Amino acid sequence: MSNGNGNGALGGAVIAVAGAGGPAGRATLLRLAEAGATVVGSDNDPERLAEAVDAARYAYGGATVVGDTVDLLDLRSTRDWATRIEKDFGRVDGLVHLVGGWRGSETFTKTVLDDWDLLELLLIRTVQHTSLAFHEALQRSERGRYVLTSAAGASKPTAGNAAYAAAKAAAEAWTLAMADYFRKAGGEQGPTSAAAILVVKALVHDAMRAERPNAKFAGFTDVKELADAIAGVWDKPAGEVNGKRLWLTEKP
Repeated sequence: MSNGNGNGALGGAVIAVAGAGGPAGRATLLRLAEAGATVVGSDNDPERLAEAVDAARYAYGGATVVGDTVDLLDLRSTRDWATRIEKDFGRVDGLVHLVGGWRGSETFTKTVLDDWDLLELLLIRTVQHTSLAFHEALQRSERGRYVLTSAAGASKPTAGNAAYAAAKAAAEAWTLAMADYFRKAGGEQGPTSAAAILVVKALVHDAMRAERPNAKFAGFTDVKELADAIAGVWDKPAGEVNGKRLWLTEKP
């Protein structure tokens, strides 16, 4: 059993990160490794995943950070991933869901339903699979956390974002159902594990700022701030975050 680098608030924790190869995933791997966790990332791009894992390992030489290529659109593969993590490291204390994707249109009437077909897979099906695959292991943990990153648009859809907002709203509803499972499993003493939703308007990272140096990105959340908020979900008791939307931007 690995204990990461053994130091920090998450020393001894084993946390899986789905969508680890993107900018938010890279920041999250770094933050969780810094906090002492053993981190197991997955992404649909093996090269991008390897770069993210190597960056976290280089930044925190004592940390255990590994990558695993997993087809999150296949439930059996996702279950096998969860089982493999628990077998290799002895426990699973978290699943951070960062699988993203966006499609939009000029107006509501120009919505292309093919966009929905794609977003349903990326934003809903992957949440269904990771939650079903990991919920039992997370419940066995004394500090299990399922963390979904969502968008403010799920609560206030705009005309051109119908498919995206609807998919995000569905993913939130699914996660809240998982939270109810944790609530009921905790009984009268309250939940010991939690499913929480972090809500952003949109994300920004250094490469975006470099590409658009004059853009203000008003209301956007930096991926490093998101990573801090993700790590912070473990700082609070399960009962305080279970079933909660934790807003990192202004509520619409």
